[in-house]
Amino acid sequence: MGKKTILSGIQATGNLTLGNYLGAIQNWVKMQDEYDCYYMIADLHSLTVRNDPEVLRKRAMQVLAIYVASGLDPEKNTIFLQSQVDAHVKLNWILNCYTYMGELNRMTQFKDKSAKHADNINSGLFTYPVLMASDILVYNADLVPVGEDQRQHLEITRDIAERFNAIYGQTFVIPEAFIGEQGARIMGLQDPTAKMSKSATNLNDVIFLNDSPEDIRKKLKKAVTDSENCVRYDKENKPGVSNLMTIYGLIEGKSMDEVEKEFEGKGYGDFKNKTAEVVVKKLQPLQEKYYDLLENPEKLKEIYESGAKKAQKKANKIVNEVYQKVGLIINS
Repeated sequence: MGKKTILSGIQATGNLTLGNYLGAIQNWVKMQDEYDCYYMIADLHSLTVRNDPEVLRKRAMQVLAIYVASGLDPEKNTIFLQSQVDAHVKLNWILNCYTYMGELNRMTQFKDKSAKHADNINSGLFTYPVLMASDILVYNADLVPVGEDQRQHLEITRDIAERFNAIYGQTFVIPEAFIGEQGARIMGLQDPTAKMSKSATNLNDVIFLNDSPEDIRKKLKKAVTDSENCVRYDKENKPGVSNLMTIYGLIEGKSMDEVEKEFEGKGYGDFKNKTAEVVVKKLQPLQEKYYDLLENPEKLKEIYESGAKKAQKKANKIVNEVYQKVGLIINS
């Protein structure tokens, strides 16, 4: 039996954060030998909000550079730009015709994003989950690394796949969620009740992967804690401290009990300083490789073109099977 297939991606908007790295990309690196991995830069998904075209293209290359600088090997993984594999769009239209309005109306992310972008509530934002379903099903992905906020989108993907299979026979693999035991949600430094976001308006709330060591130290020094001055994991009553402990534990490979013991009898000042140092040390080699890659655009082009060619080959097989089953003519 061959390797299971994994598909995931990050939008090409905003600077990637420590949350993106610890909650997603770091886990992807650990999977690359065990699974057949497809990692995309989700530039089509990025179009639901208005972007400066040149900035969007620049961001896409920055995300690609972060992927590779983080340790994703282009020889082991298929790394590509979503927009360069047209099978995603071909399957998207067909799956739109097998998705019900009521299902899309229940999507909480559409409601949340509509509230944030009241001047641009477009149909792409509404049908976003169907494109996400197409991304997953066009590779017959077995597993999808998702945070808790994406579980609903994976559920509608499963519903669409099961509906299509019931009508036309076995076509799509029904994907399962792959969620790391820890780090699926790194929270904001100023608002530890909300996920760290690359679109944050308060820059002190987020550590960007290209932040300088000085900025990282300043942001962690200002991170919200509480008045207890005790490093103890209690997500409900001590969300700020628990979030910093999660960051520290993920980087150092320590459990929350081990972090508590390490900082027993020490105050938040010591804890924040040590956390800042491990974050700076962790990001230093990543940043060095990231900037080297950005200075070598031909290397980045080689990676995404090679990845798109490989992705297209697999995706076309699925699309051709779907075309055949729904009654469309396949190009020879």
